[in-house]
Amino acid sequence: MRDVREWTASVVRFVKLRRDPVVVQTLRSAAAATIAYVVALRLSPEAAPLTAPLTALLVVQVTLYATLTNGIRRVNAVVAGVLVAIAFSLLVGLTWWSLALLIVASLAVGRLVRVDEYVPEVAISAMLVLGVTAVGDTAWARIVETLIGAVVGFGCNLLFAPPVWVDEAGESIEGLARRVRQLMLRMGEEASGRTPVERATERLHEARRLDHDIVEVDAALRQAEDSLRLNPRVSEGLLHRVVLRTGLDTLEICTVVLRVLARTFTDLAKERDPERLFAPATGAAVEQLLSEIADAVVSFAVLVTSHVTASAESAESRLAAELRQAAATRDKLAQLLLEEVQRDARTWQLYGAVLTEVNRIIDEMDTEHRSRRLFEELDRTSREQRERLRRLTRVREGLRDSDRLRVPDVLRRRRAGSDGRSD
Repeated sequence: MRDVREWTASVVRFVKLRRDPVVVQTLRSAAAATIAYVVALRLSPEAAPLTAPLTALLVVQVTLYATLTNGIRRVNAVVAGVLVAIAFSLLVGLTWWSLALLIVASLAVGRLVRVDEYVPEVAISAMLVLGVTAVGDTAWARIVETLIGAVVGFGCNLLFAPPVWVDEAGESIEGLARRVRQLMLRMGEEASGRTPVERATERLHEARRLDHDIVEVDAALRQAEDSLRLNPRVSEGLLHRVVLRTGLDTLEICTVVLRVLARTFTDLAKERDPERLFAPATGAAVEQLLSEIADAVVSFAVLVTSHVTASAESAESRLAAELRQAAATRDKLAQLLLEEVQRDARTWQLYGAVLTEVNRIIDEMDTEHRSRRLFEELDRTSREQRERLRRLTRVREGLRDSDRLRVPDVLRRRRAGSDGRSD
């Protein structure tokens, strides 16, 4: 029985390892570089055409969209560097001062041709070409090898479509939601009792650290968005991108409001020290409300990351029920806070802030609000795509009209020539 469990665990680890971005990137890059080297051995005059595998190694990325964009910039950078090296080799050759000028000129050219992060590659290519003896032959060989590496990199992603990283982005979003839930639960438990200022401040620091988690989730989501672009295995890439992006935006707003709520609790702890933040009944209502909102945050994340229709409908029903319960508890808390303010009006502004902040989180996760935001984002993205297509259509029509205008001129010249010959 133990052997079966160990074998099952090994299979699970292997499956996870297969989809790990680092493993996928390593295998794809190694395969592309090897193939590029083998092809370059046959086509390049160099004995060791290492530029081709180097280009393939830099061009191949985790997603097809990133491969295309990086490959074009990479080829532009190498070609620009080779051309700069050819110019310098014809004019001055290689000296210490010409090397300095070469680097400055290469970096300036890299900015002009807009190769972004590959600007240093322009100078690297120029130095490598200028440092050899037969500059002319080596320059053209380097261009050929660069094109070979880029083509192989493109081909690897076209033949072996890269994985779609939507599941990994969904796990990151759900992980963020669970961390938000844990912080809310701790804040609710402490709000029902006597909370020292130091502990309330610690919760405020935890809420601020969630900003770093959002940055990491955003990076995972950008990778997922890139993997959906130009991927032949995805039929509804736009919908997936918009659903995930709007979901993360909502969670980010909730995180910001939670940080403000933690700040309000800290100010309450300072104002009421050494008393309780709330009366016992009010504190219990705050704990219950934050617990219900925390569960709703996780349900919202599950709804955003669900791909199967049945799972999405179940998650949406659960979220709606949890938000209704949270709204009822919020109304109860509002009445309790009103009674407490009537007894002691010292902290009425902070009590009002607590109610406003929890109400904002509930409104952000409301299913109607989410649907409206989703449709607005889809409409905006569709309009942008239609506008791009309209511009391309106008350019195509302009080229076609210019061709029509040139054709009569050509015919007139031919007719004039034939008339001259007839005379």
